[in-house]
Amino acid sequence: MLTISNLQAAYGKVQVLHGISLDVPKGKVVTLIGSNGAGKTTTMRAISGMIKPKGGSVMLGGKDVTGQDSHQIARAGLAHSPEGRRVFATMSVTDNLLLGAFPRFTRARPKGDIAHDLERALELFPRLKERQTQLAGTLSGGEQQMLAMARAVMLNPDVILLDEPSMGLAPILVDEVFRIILRLKQQGITMLLVEQFAAAALNVADYGYVLENGRISVHGPADKLQNDPAVQAAYLGGGAHH
Repeated sequence: MLTISNLQAAYGKVQVLHGISLDVPKGKVVTLIGSNGAGKTTTMRAISGMIKPKGGSVMLGGKDVTGQDSHQIARAGLAHSPEGRRVFATMSVTDNLLLGAFPRFTRARPKGDIAHDLERALELFPRLKERQTQLAGTLSGGEQQMLAMARAVMLNPDVILLDEPSMGLAPILVDEVFRIILRLKQQGITMLLVEQFAAAALNVADYGYVLENGRISVHGPADKLQNDPAVQAAYLGGGAHH
């Protein structure tokens, strides 16, 4: 569904990604873990068109979208929920969600039943349902994160990129975010998840890649990575099970 081959990216002269390859099969959750500065967010930006890759290719559903603008890639079926919870503060929760479906109104994406999908998104995110008329800027950080995720779902995309969905959230909300990811997975939504909490990410994922200094150092089925001593030592708190 989403295949990255030999992806290279740089900011100016500083190369961040040194040719990474990863595959996100349809209906699966794949996670990309790694320490700060490993290049996780850069990977997401290069895939979604926020930055232009220096080399390599991005294939989405068999279509080459390498180097396209982010709005073109969104139309091709990729939704990006970027780190830092970008929501439209002066618009209501509902209007933020409808904006997520915007390419469907313009027929750039298959329209489908938007009203039904809005209802479904609000069911998935009960906190948003209670606050659907509130301005997004008045929501808590956790609720804004839910809104950013729900907005990605409203594109009815083929693939969702979730970049650090748990960043800066209280532990109780981190649990809720992962419950929602699990529920999206049960609905067959394909996701690439970048996450600081490697243990939680590997719990919901089918497959994982470890990114170190802009290169994939190890990859495999999530349960295999969970039991890999090197991965445990580096990312899972020395083998402690959470």
